[in-house]
Amino acid sequence: MTSHLSSTLALLLFPFVSCGLSQLACADERPIRFNRDIRPILSDKCFACHGPDAESVAGDLRLDLSESAVDNGAITPGVPGDSPLIDRIDSSDENTVMPPPHSHKTLTSVEKDLLTRWIEEGAQYEPHWAYTSLRRPTPPSPLDSDWCRNDIDCFVAARLESEGAARVARADRVTLIRRLSLDLTGIAPTPAEVDAFLDDHSEHAYRELVDRLLESPRFGERMAMYWLDLVRYADTVGYHGDQDVSQSPYRDYVIDAFNANMPFDQFVREQLAGDLLPGATPAQQIASGYNRLNQTTEEGGAQAKEYLAIYFADRVRNVSQVFMGATVGCAQCHDHKYDPYTAKDFYSLGAFFADLDERGVYGARQRPPTIPVFTADQQAHLDQHDQRLAQLNSERLSRQQQLAAAQPIWENQARAQLDQTRDKTTVWIEDSQDTGGQSSESWEFIGHDQGPVYSGTHARRQSSSGLVQHVVLGAKTTIPITETTRFYTWVYLDPGNPPQAVMLQFHDGSWDHRAVWGSDAIKYGKRAESWAGYHRAGDLPQTGQWVRLEVRAADVGLKPGSTVAGQAWTQFGGLTYWDHTAWIESDSMPEDIAQALSQPVDGRSMEQAQMLTAYYLAQSQPIIDIDQQIAAEQTARQTIVNTATTVMVSKAVTPRPIRVLPRGNWMDDSGEIVEPAIPEFLGSLEIDSPRATRLDLANWLCRQDNPLTSRTFVNRIWYLMFGRGISTSVDDLGGQGTYPSHPDLLDWLAVEFVESGWDVKHLIRTIVSSSAYQQSSRPTESLRASDPYNELFARQGRFRIDAEMVRDNALAVSGLLVEHRGGPSVKPYQPEGYYDHLNFPKRTYVAETSSNQFRRGLYTHWQRTFLHPMLKAFDAPSREECTAARSRSNTPLQALTLLNDPTFVEAARVFAARIMREGGKTTAERIQWAYREALSHKPAPEIAEELEKLSIEHIHSYTEQHVDAEDLVATGVSPPAEDLDAAELAAWTSVARVILNLHETITRY
Repeated sequence: MTSHLSSTLALLLFPFVSCGLSQLACADERPIRFNRDIRPILSDKCFACHGPDAESVAGDLRLDLSESAVDNGAITPGVPGDSPLIDRIDSSDENTVMPPPHSHKTLTSVEKDLLTRWIEEGAQYEPHWAYTSLRRPTPPSPLDSDWCRNDIDCFVAARLESEGAARVARADRVTLIRRLSLDLTGIAPTPAEVDAFLDDHSEHAYRELVDRLLESPRFGERMAMYWLDLVRYADTVGYHGDQDVSQSPYRDYVIDAFNANMPFDQFVREQLAGDLLPGATPAQQIASGYNRLNQTTEEGGAQAKEYLAIYFADRVRNVSQVFMGATVGCAQCHDHKYDPYTAKDFYSLGAFFADLDERGVYGARQRPPTIPVFTADQQAHLDQHDQRLAQLNSERLSRQQQLAAAQPIWENQARAQLDQTRDKTTVWIEDSQDTGGQSSESWEFIGHDQGPVYSGTHARRQSSSGLVQHVVLGAKTTIPITETTRFYTWVYLDPGNPPQAVMLQFHDGSWDHRAVWGSDAIKYGKRAESWAGYHRAGDLPQTGQWVRLEVRAADVGLKPGSTVAGQAWTQFGGLTYWDHTAWIESDSMPEDIAQALSQPVDGRSMEQAQMLTAYYLAQSQPIIDIDQQIAAEQTARQTIVNTATTVMVSKAVTPRPIRVLPRGNWMDDSGEIVEPAIPEFLGSLEIDSPRATRLDLANWLCRQDNPLTSRTFVNRIWYLMFGRGISTSVDDLGGQGTYPSHPDLLDWLAVEFVESGWDVKHLIRTIVSSSAYQQSSRPTESLRASDPYNELFARQGRFRIDAEMVRDNALAVSGLLVEHRGGPSVKPYQPEGYYDHLNFPKRTYVAETSSNQFRRGLYTHWQRTFLHPMLKAFDAPSREECTAARSRSNTPLQALTLLNDPTFVEAARVFAARIMREGGKTTAERIQWAYREALSHKPAPEIAEELEKLSIEHIHSYTEQHVDAEDLVATGVSPPAEDLDAAELAAWTSVARVILNLHETITRY
């Protein structure tokens, strides 16, 4: 059984072909151009010592500047024989040859010839192509004008004619709909969709197909896959323990923005400065979370100043790569070696983000500032609670007015009871956490035989070498706060290993209510002065005995009328036992109320009078009754708020000073202070305010005269539609990038994009409507030899689809795919023990058991340091840095994943059930049906024959090995097909596994 499955795969899987680089036949026939022919040589071999970094220029010679190269005598235009540069590159003397041997760079004979010819032709320099002003080139008029569906084709056809290259034919219609579906939605078409397209012979059929796919909700998901790579979106913080962090609303914002065809300039503004826009909407605040997607740490020993410098550099790298296609990050320690970016430019660009409210070291899985994000259902319930609260508050006001006349009578009665006091104690947590809330972090109940217990049968033991706590949140048994509420917990500190500090934290919607005993080792809320969020309550309790920690609600800033539904018991280091947590309410009169009551009416201050009235009303039964109703509504409302997904957002605060760090050293404060500014060689901002903001940066990026933003984006869209960019270095349009194969086409697209109103769907529609896009991806032998990397675009690209799409299409073919959009990330099957080395805290991966198991790969939990193995096998990035182009490898591990990952085994067995139910009666009919279902066309006879052999052999095998068959068809959480014979279903599962493993299945042609 196994051997035939392997041999069938060997026959059917088509390997990737790796071709060696060949030069296009052009260098001998066309004039030399500096940007195309010379700059790449100098940038690769010379600029490290003779380039833009003025600080390290050797011999005062800069080969990136004409005046330096000519004035220093290195180049004599028109006379290569009188140019020392040529003498040095031709030298055989290791003391004079350039590049020098220690650089480990050598020039090829072709490169030497190009340099010589360039000088011979006059050594004309050009400004770097990516930094020149945008202009709309006039499309050429190629001889093959009938082929040109739009201006894109004019540029491509003209280049083909100049090279004497012949293009390939148009792709067949099945390939076109499959290509379009994968490119625009990430999911292949169904046979019904293919048939509808094939049967539509109208001249508008293709255009209508494009429009339908662009309007599909899947479009936003497909585009988001790429954008999230760029902005390094993940569900974890990255550094140290790589703890979870809630960022999924940002992902959903991106999906919605692409589906709504939000203008790209607005898309940029909202991400960089959504919080700064007038009347920022919740969606714009969520968008501003882009600025918070960098990796962060909560490691105990981390230096906050160091990590702020790390976050700063990360942000500069990402902003410049995502929006400018630039590597400004290379100027962190010195001026850029290959581009005109200076170290001052690096720190000035980062200074735009100095206003972000952030910390160098975070803690307790908290990454403030955050906002809650509600689903439509949650928002509807919140609106209902708000409406009810408005009614109740109106009723309360009415009752207050009715009760006002009886206040003097109450005062007389209250004076007589000033000396009477009674306390009421309510135990909250004793031998178990039974508040109805959710426990998190380090809960460990122990009995008398395991350690000291204060009361009842159990206490809570907690130990650590650093910060540790146990938490309850969203309790159903809540604590209503009054003027007299006090909290207490009994604590026992181990005498041999006491903590440095202990803390009680209370949650009323915010955690900024804390009391701490001992040192300042616990950093939550810590300030130089004591405040409600860090109330210093006293020394560390006595060790070796039970001590009662008590704190008044007022001391930690809890207001009367509020409700506590969460508490944390925190310590730094040591071994501590916690027990008997309770709260006390006293019916004695507060001291300030008693003092006001003792004053004659005409002797009271206005504040005392107001305070006394408020207290009287709070004791009146009609007010108590309605306050209980209000508290119940508020608790119900808060429960919704507590369960809502949160997202990190940007919040502007007073900008911190930013200095140039000499050699990038975060401890060196000797550098000059810089203000926010764009790279100096690209101009300056035209603003009225004294200090530029993130919004000013976003506006500059989207100005029509910005040469980088639109070039960068259209080049990346072209890459998505062809498998390579017009400039292949989609991550770097600078000196180390590649010269565009069609520079005028790139500029035409960039201007078209801007002038369309930054319309993303218009840009994509224009590209996919071209004849160039609709070509076959099958190269002729001549093109394979002369243009192996498709620089001429004489054909379409063919490439393996991205990891998420591999998963999505297997699920779609099987019928398992669940297309619910948005929401928190989900956890598909993953090998047991994969997280064994993930610490701080230890985590156990729990795979989804609901329909969430079958959601699109876009929604998979993205663990930066332990990326899901299936995604990793298919080259998905960890998203620690910007990824503009994923690697595309071809490894046996990928085939093994497709054969053995439970997701694909389950997809295969559910697909097999469909084959048996829907594919016909005979083996041949079923194979034809299954192959077309997965690949949109019928199999070749030799492939069908192999699959039939596999089916027959496995039916025999699984009939004999029925237990194996039962095990196979029970894989996964989806319901088993109990109406089908297990042996036959297992055999068809084998056929389905082969089909899902085919090279063609995971390749876009």
